[in-house]
Order: sequence, then C-alpha cells, then structure tokens
Amino acid sequence: MALRSPNVNASPWLIPLLYALGAIILGYSVPRIANDLQPHLVTTITVNVAVGIYSAIASGMIALTGIVFSLTFVMVQFSATAYSPRLVLWIARDPVISHSIGVFTATFLYSLAALAWVDRGGSGKVPLAGAVIVDVLLIASVIMFVSLIQRIGLLQVNRMLVFTGDQGRKTIETFYLPLGASGSLTATGLAELGCIQTFLYHGPPRIVQTLDIPYLVELSNKAGCVIESVTSVGDSVFDGIAIFRVLGAITTIPERKLRAAIQLGGERTFEQDPKYAIRLLVDIAIRALSPAVNDPTTAVQALDQIEDLLIRLGRRRLEIGSFCDADGNLRLVTAVPSWEDFLRLSFDEIRLYGATSIQVMRRMKALVTELISVLPEARRSAVRIWQERLRSSVERSFADQYDKSDASTEDRQGLGVARRPM
Repeated sequence: MALRSPNVNASPWLIPLLYALGAIILGYSVPRIANDLQPHLVTTITVNVAVGIYSAIASGMIALTGIVFSLTFVMVQFSATAYSPRLVLWIARDPVISHSIGVFTATFLYSLAALAWVDRGGSGKVPLAGAVIVDVLLIASVIMFVSLIQRIGLLQVNRMLVFTGDQGRKTIETFYLPLGASGSLTATGLAELGCIQTFLYHGPPRIVQTLDIPYLVELSNKAGCVIESVTSVGDSVFDGIAIFRVLGAITTIPERKLRAAIQLGGERTFEQDPKYAIRLLVDIAIRALSPAVNDPTTAVQALDQIEDLLIRLGRRRLEIGSFCDADGNLRLVTAVPSWEDFLRLSFDEIRLYGATSIQVMRRMKALVTELISVLPEARRSAVRIWQERLRSSVERSFADQYDKSDASTEDRQGLGVARRPM
C-alpha cells in the first residue's frame, strides 16, 4: 500500500482574498438594501466632501498595503539572515500579517464601492450605511497597522528566543507526562509478530508533522494488531519509503484509514516535535557564533532557553514510544527521542562552534552543573558525560593557562558572576 502526497497547505493569501470577497459582497449589497429599506438614512456631509474622503481612504489604503508588503519582506529576510531560515515560516504565517493585508484590501475595495452610491442618480445624498462601514473599516485598519508595527518588536533577539522557547515548553507540557507517572509499555516481542502489511509513501519529499495517536490506537485495537510507525515526527519521507507496518493482524487495514492518521507537510512543526524548538535555538546560537557575526552573547541567551527546556524534559517521562489500548494491550509503536538525543542536539554543535569562546564555555559549564543538581539521578549520568566532554573541549581549545582557567569557570551569564566550587 502507498501513501500519496497530500495537497500543499492552504496559501497564506487565502485570508486576504476572503476579506476582498467580503468587501465586494458588502459593497454591492449593503447600500442597495439600505436604500430600499431606509432611503431616508443619509449623512449630513456634502457630496463633494464624501467623494474626497472616500477617494483619500481608497488611495491611502493602497499605499498602506504597500508598506505592509515591505514590512513583511523585511521581517522574513531579517529572520532568515539573522536567526534561522527555519524561522521564516513562522514569521511569514503570523496571522496579524494576513489579517492586516485583508483589512487594508477590504477598506480599499469598499471605499470604491461606496463612491458609486454617493449622489446616486443625482440625488445629492450620501447613504449613511456606506459611511458607517467605511468608518469601521478605517478604524480596523488603524488597529491592524499598530498591531503590525508591534510585531516588528518580535525581531528583537531576546523576544525571538523567548518565542521559540515558549513553543517548546508548550509541546513538552502537552506531550510528556511527569517523570514517575504511569506511561506506556516497552515495545518488546515485536519480532515475533508477523508483518502482513507495509504502508508506503509515494510523492515528493515531505516531513512528518503529526501522528494521530488516539486514532491509530483505536484503529489497531479494532483490527487486533500492532501498528509500527517506521518514521517519527520530524523525519523526512521520500518516494517508496515505509510509513507504517501492520503487525499481527489477520486482515489488512484499509489504506484510506492509515492515510488519515498522518499529517505530512513541507516544514517541521512544534506540535508533536519538542526537538524542533531546540533545533531552532541551536541554529540561532551557532549562527551567532559564526566568524561573520561573532556574537557569543546571543549564544548565551539561546543557552538560557535551552537549559529551561532540558530541565523540563529531564523531569518528564520520555519513554513514550509505545501506546496501549484501554485493556493494556500494546497497539502502537513509534520512535521518539531519548534523553541522550536531546542532550546531543542541545550541546554538540554549540560546543563545537563555541569551543574557542570563553563566554560560551563558561555558560555551558554552568548549564550542565545546574542540570546535575536539579534533575533526578536517572538523568544525571548522561549529563556527566557532557560535563567531561566540555572539560575536554576547554583543554583542547585554549593553550594559555589563564584563558583555560577562565573558560573552565562556571558562569550563568557567560561573563558575569563566576560560580565558585561548593
């Protein structure tokens, strides 16, 4: 069986198009209905003044829409070059941008439509309904423009780091149970179950964004089998690659049901992928450590967010790759990152690119010491390995004894308040 590539996600320009369509419908219907039902409801402003106001609003909205486009392109380009190309998607998909363009477009189109009803048939009147709606749209445009300007503040490095960290914290809180809570079983004995069905993917390269875990458990429960997800969330899939294996079933599961259990797309998402937030934070850190940028303070700020995510992950049950039904029978097996995987992702690249930065080494040494002190014993052994690797990096990177001593000191600010051994 094969999984076909889903349709590309809806265009971000769908929202502005809906606004434009709504403005056209309102422009043709509201004045006509108001004229038929309440022809005496008119404004006290003169025809010439109304024409001037509506014309100014319509022309002004075109200029404002151009500014919005410019701001959007600046935000996208800046985030791609200063932080990470993978952050471009989340900035470009900001709903404020789409709704701002939509409101400006709607104001422009409705202002033009309202002009057609000014002095209609030589009546010398300006309908009240058209004037009210134009005023409402104008106020909404001002509000959206202010909101859009505020979004520029998101481009500050600290806010971008906090935003990324918040996405990771949200995923951890919803995806992982506290350490010690009852969880899933360990996937053992799968080799004894015969594979009767392999579900393949056919299409262009895509990324696994989410798995509908409750649906897959229910599906395998009804079929009396175990479903193995060969790919995990965040993996890239290619033509002919296996997605699911159905184990121990008497009959095959319909292809359309398996297709409905997985969401594929062109980009990774935060929803079921706690690694993605750390990946973005590491991207920002190592870009800041490049010779072209040379900004170790940004790397230290990224490590602040990484430390918080690791503390939260270290207190959670990460071994959740096996899911059972209500009767405790194993129904779904999928690959999930281990504690060691999270540590490797968090430390390895920053350690390599920041090996010659005293500031980064001091912050990382303080980070691993903090993890050892606050996390349960089961998590500490893997952290101690990274503590030793950091010591080795410092020994290898600094020939001068004074620099080596400075880089070996723990400091949560990088170059701030040094921690003395207890």
